[in-house]
Amino acid sequence: MRYWIEAGQVTGRGASEKGVPMRVQVRVNGVEHEDEVEPRVLLVHYLREVVGLTGTNVGCDTSSCGACTVLLDGESVKSCTLLAAQADGHEVTTIEGLASPDGTLHPMQAAFREHHGLQCGYCTPGMVMAAVSLLAEHPSPTEAEVREGLEGNLCRCTGYHNIVKAVLAAAEAAPAPVGR
Repeated sequence: MRYWIEAGQVTGRGASEKGVPMRVQVRVNGVEHEDEVEPRVLLVHYLREVVGLTGTNVGCDTSSCGACTVLLDGESVKSCTLLAAQADGHEVTTIEGLASPDGTLHPMQAAFREHHGLQCGYCTPGMVMAAVSLLAEHPSPTEAEVREGLEGNLCRCTGYHNIVKAVLAAAEAAPAPVGR
């Protein structure tokens, strides 16, 4: 199937109207996806509108807020800065892919819930994904290191105190590996 994004909407228009489509193969949360997309489709739009995983938020469209953070081969990336084509052949983990198939929350998700690491919740998926990546690189961070490690993700509600508490609690709980 072919997909194009116009003003944030997926359309099924033919290649003759928008240029030559390209095929991408992306493993998302352990599931292989193969789609034809317009070359300019951003990864965040591919995940939300083609794959149908809406947990990854679009916050600023300028890579400033981090609401769209996902893991690409285990590394946190802002999915509004990557084209879907750049994820071709790679593994993407979204917030939906952290929990176990039986619904058991990932330790970071559980810590955010237990320590009230969210307010409005808009930044939460990106914060959680960035925090998972941070702990993968630095399993026992100090409070200052957590604050520095998450500085590319913004919380509009200024809930940073509880976010930091949640990340430190997850670090103490020795988080499980990412993905399925």
